[in-house]
Amino acid sequence: MLHHATSGELIDVRPLAEKLRQSMSTALLRTDDLEVMRLVLPADKSVPEHHVAGEITLLCLEGTVELQAHDKTQVLQAGRMIYLAGNVPYALRALEDASVLMTMLRKPE
Repeated sequence: MLHHATSGELIDVRPLAEKLRQSMSTALLRTDDLEVMRLVLPADKSVPEHHVAGEITLLCLEGTVELQAHDKTQVLQAGRMIYLAGNVPYALRALEDASVLMTMLRKPE
């Protein structure tokens, strides 16, 4: 069973650095209203276009990812963050090994 953080528990979201290549995407916390995940994307890995009902933020922790949303392509480098409204289609592609912190409000579809 996956471990999800509980209220008051510290969560380490520092860059994975040399551990990045061996790491996998993980859900850090999940409640009825909120989900936080660390997406690990090796270079050239893509997340195909999709959407979620709730609002999301994507914060690039390390590496570089290309985001397609709102009919444009933007590049997120370490320290850059973007907000997307609910039901906005988006796709991601890692331009280099990357990790991204995704925060999502959970809403029924």
